[in-house]
Formats: sequence, C-alpha cells, structure tokens
Amino acid sequence: MKKASSPLNVIWLFMIVFATIIAAYTGKMAAVTEATFESARTAVELAIGLIGAMALWLGILKVIEAAGLMNLIARFIRPLMVRLFPEVPANHPAMSAMLMNMAANALGLGNAATPLGLKAMTELNKLNASPGTATNAMCLFLAINTSSLTLLPIEVISLRSSAGVNNPASIIIPSLLATACSTTVAIVMAKFLAARGAKIEPLPMSSQSENIVSEQPEPDETDEETTEDISPPGTLGSIVFGGLALVLSAAIIYKLVTNGLPYLITTQFASVASHWLLPMIICLFLLASYFRGVKVYEVMTEGAKEGFDIAIRIIPFLVAILVAIGMFRASGALDLLAAALTPLTSLIGLPAEALPMALIRPLSGGGAYGLMSEIVSNDPNSFLADLVSTMQGSTETTFYVLAVYFGSIGISRSRHAVPAALCADAAGLLASLAVCRVLF
Repeated sequence: MKKASSPLNVIWLFMIVFATIIAAYTGKMAAVTEATFESARTAVELAIGLIGAMALWLGILKVIEAAGLMNLIARFIRPLMVRLFPEVPANHPAMSAMLMNMAANALGLGNAATPLGLKAMTELNKLNASPGTATNAMCLFLAINTSSLTLLPIEVISLRSSAGVNNPASIIIPSLLATACSTTVAIVMAKFLAARGAKIEPLPMSSQSENIVSEQPEPDETDEETTEDISPPGTLGSIVFGGLALVLSAAIIYKLVTNGLPYLITTQFASVASHWLLPMIICLFLLASYFRGVKVYEVMTEGAKEGFDIAIRIIPFLVAILVAIGMFRASGALDLLAAALTPLTSLIGLPAEALPMALIRPLSGGGAYGLMSEIVSNDPNSFLADLVSTMQGSTETTFYVLAVYFGSIGISRSRHAVPAALCADAAGLLASLAVCRVLF
C-alpha cells in the first residue's frame, strides 16, 4: 500500500510554482532569482549559527541526564505529561526534554528552546516503530511547540519600549490569553486528528526499555574511580548554594531599594529578569549536577558533540523551506494573497494593515518581526501596533519549526502535524484579535 505524502510537499511546491507565475506576470523575476540564492545562503548561515546554541544546550542536557535530574523532572510532571503523551514512558528522556522546551518557549528563551526541542524529537524518534513517519507524540509536541504558550514576550516588549510605546508591557496579558487559546486548540486538534487517522504503534515496552538502557554508558573502571572522586562533602554544597542564594537576594533587595517597589511591574524589571534567568538556570543545573557526583565539564563537552551533527542534518530542510518562502515574498505573491483575503478578513474586524502580518508569521519569523517593527515605529500607541505586537508574541514560525524538527530526524511523512499546527496558528491570530478588541 502506497503511503500518503506529507502536506509539506504540496505546500512547498505550490509556493515555488505560484511565486514563479506571479513573478512572470509582475516582472519580478530578477527579484525572485536574487531571493532564491539569498535565502539559500541565509539557511546555511542560520544552521551554522545554531551549532553554538545546540552544542551548549545539548551539553547541559547531557549533564542533567548524567546527574539523574531528568528522572526528578519526569516524576514532577508525570500526571500531566502521561495524559498528553500516553505512548511515551513516564521516565523516558523525551518527557523531560519536551517539558524543558515548553518552559523555555514560555519564558521567551528561544535560543534554548530550539536545541531542547530537537533533543526531544531525537528521543521521541527512538520510540518510533515506523522510521520516517511522525508518531502521534511527535505531531502533538510539534503542535504545542508552534502554539507557543508565552508568559513573557520580552523581545516584543523591548522593541515596543524602544519605539516609544506608553505601556510596552501591556501585551503580556493579551499574549498569555491568546497563546492559551492556541495551545488548547493545538492539543484538541492533534488528539482529534490522531484518533481519525491511521495509528502508528509505538515500540513494544521491552524495546523502549532497551532503548532507555542502551543510552546509559557502560560502567568501566575509569567511571568507577571518577564517581568516587567527584562527590564533595554535603557541607560544601550547602555553603555554595547558600552563598548563591545570598548574592541573589542581596542583588534583588538592592534593585528594590534603589528603584522602589513599583520597579517590580515595569518593563525594565522584566527585561533585567529575563537576562538573569538564563545564567541562573544554567548555574542551578550545573551546581546540582556537580554535587550529585557528575564531572560537569567532561560530560558537557561530550554531549555538545551531538549539537554539530544535528545542525548539519537540518541544512537541506532549511534551504528548501527558506528558498520557497523567499521566492513567495519577492514575487509579490504574498501581497496578492493579502489583497484577495481582505474582503473576508474585514468581516471579522481584522485591519487590512495587519493581514500581511497574519500571513507571514507562520512563514518567516524575521519577516514578521520586521513588519511589526515598522508598524509599531510608525504609530506606537495605536490599536494596530498593539494588535501586531500581540500577534508576534502569540504565534510561532510554523513551517520553520516543521522543517527543522522533522528534518533533524528524517521525518518525511508528517501525518496530521501540519493541519494541527495551522489550526493552532489560526486560533492564536483570532484570539489575538478578539483579546485586543476587548482590552485595547
């Protein structure tokens, strides 16, 4: 029986062919040709740029695994994750990697979220009984990832602040409400489409156990000696953690004394907090692992080697999707599509100026960010500026995520991942409009 192809095949082919036809009609063939080579170059640069972040976060993740912290995390979130991903064993590394990816997205730590998401996909693929075909767990995880529940859209807040918006942080609540809607829709649609489609059975539990066990390195004499030498006294650990907590407390108190209690609710405090968050998370994980007997430097560098391999594997997929997007934009096809949809979107009260933002956000994160910047800079305190800011903070670059995450593990049949993710995108955009109409 012939297997169905991925929806990305049709979408990708349509974007390229339609862009070429429109470019021939509008006389923009030169622009499309230039965009083709520019997008291919950008894709390779983007993948190479990911190597550093991938190496860092996969190395840290390796340290966390070696310390046994993954099991602690999995135990904490087992009730929720087992219900969402019943086919994934509760103590499997994929569970913790998925949770950490979701947490990084929620906190606006995009540089950390992508490596963690790729690690989660790699772990989920170890449970895949049909290589090359996305499992239900993969589709659901990707849909949740693209819906991107956001607690603090700090990048958007910073841009609004620099543009002179009176209350830059006013989009925090709208973004949270909109992403809550999109995440709910992502879960419901992924579950619904999985129930309707052909089931992909996970590996038998015995095979899953073998996979989990096989990931652990074989103990040898060197490891045994290392374990004996690593663990420092518990008193030293208490002193270090206590000192770290004291320094942090002193810094926070100093900020409050010098700036006043209202500083807690300002954009500046949110920005400072976001800068503190990442180093503190890294320190917390590394210190906890060290005091559990892990040689953090050696294990981190060993895990970092995986980052290079994954970054190289995603280059073909990035080139394909970014070239199609570049041609589609340069040809004027995006503008034509926006003009055709304007009568429909006017019925729901979506401003015509915001329609290009809604169309380009699932395709290009950089393009959407540039469009939002232009609108906010031109009229910083308008309803339109609040709307596009909320849209930017409430949705994800769906096709980029699809190409990178599935490409990293060789998935060619995405099953219901695309429709579930696009439904989540649509829900996020509509929720952004509805929430902004009520609050602004």
